[in-house]
Amino acid sequence: MIQKALHAILLRRHFWRHATFSEVSELYVSRMLRMAALYIANSFISIYLFQLGYSIAFIGFFWAVFFLFKAVVALPLARLVAWVGPKHAILISNLLYIPAMMTFAFLGTLGPWALLLTLVLQGTSAAMYSIAYSIDFSKVKSAEHAGKEIAYMNIFEKITTGLSPLLGGIMAFFWGPEVVMLIAAGIFTLAAAPLFRTGEQVRVNQKLTFRGFPWKLLRGHAVAQFAYGFDVFASGTVWSLYTAVIILNIATNGNSVYATSGALLSVVFLVAILASYTYGKIIDRRRGKELMRAGVIANAVTHAVRPFVVSPVTVAGLNAANELATTGYTLPYTRAVFDNADLSGARTTYLGVLEAIANFGAGVGALFLATVALTIGDEFSLRSFFFVTAAVVLLVLTARFPLYKS
Repeated sequence: MIQKALHAILLRRHFWRHATFSEVSELYVSRMLRMAALYIANSFISIYLFQLGYSIAFIGFFWAVFFLFKAVVALPLARLVAWVGPKHAILISNLLYIPAMMTFAFLGTLGPWALLLTLVLQGTSAAMYSIAYSIDFSKVKSAEHAGKEIAYMNIFEKITTGLSPLLGGIMAFFWGPEVVMLIAAGIFTLAAAPLFRTGEQVRVNQKLTFRGFPWKLLRGHAVAQFAYGFDVFASGTVWSLYTAVIILNIATNGNSVYATSGALLSVVFLVAILASYTYGKIIDRRRGKELMRAGVIANAVTHAVRPFVVSPVTVAGLNAANELATTGYTLPYTRAVFDNADLSGARTTYLGVLEAIANFGAGVGALFLATVALTIGDEFSLRSFFFVTAAVVLLVLTARFPLYKS
């Protein structure tokens, strides 16, 4: 039913596209299922670790190893995606996430060693999926209306990621976070199924190639890609941890914090839907460069404000403001990245390198948090981290894309 509805939306608006309607709607449905599984559980992983007694420094080091591992394996996994095709890679990715979530669910029983297995499985799955999804979507998008299509994908994703934390938080409150992770593992088994009604959209059995690789094209936004990865870690992991530890006080409120955190994360989805639709039109009207710059500056401001937030109400308001800002720069940025991938002549290699750079940025952010937490303590490290993030995200302004040449 969901797929038929998406099919109707795309059919009315993009009857000239080269990819079939089924191919695009299947990708949307698969993405929604995976995001539901991720955000039901992953929004609370750091909170769960803190609740089990792990320090902010330890959590920071855990994520540093996680992201740096993803950076190291990005190119080998891109090679695998090129060999088996993005749809089959997504299937493998989803299957790997199942034991990762199950292992994490029993972390309290198995002990810290289980984190290593979770890290490897989850890191491999996440990196492989990101590369495969980017390849598949960049291949089937419409060149004339890519901004609108990226916006549609973002809308469907935000509906899912907006409601999933609330659902996951309520379940964690009543049954505990372990049950939520097991449920998420089950959803991953469904997430790849919609993609296999049609064949692969790219040639399989390919190899990565660096001969003639457009390094100049990559250098135009390599620093911005690093800052993007840093921002993803700050906006997701660190902010949810800050909210739970500093504002909601999980040490005294226990599992109720999961429900409250989920609700605070979910209030933004209506804002995200309206922003995505509006921004998509702006991008297709050739104003993506201006939108990206405004979004970056607004995003930096929201990060600088985070340390001064003291109540759940202000958290909700800032979440909405940050969603407007982040969507404002990520949609045109993603549009330009896909354009670069098309221009590169080496789509899989290009996107694999970008995955490595983004994860390196996130890893550096996590390592910085861990180091500062060891030096000045938990609360001050979390607060100061957002000031640093506000400066780092401004590096996205250094991005230079052929698509946005004035």
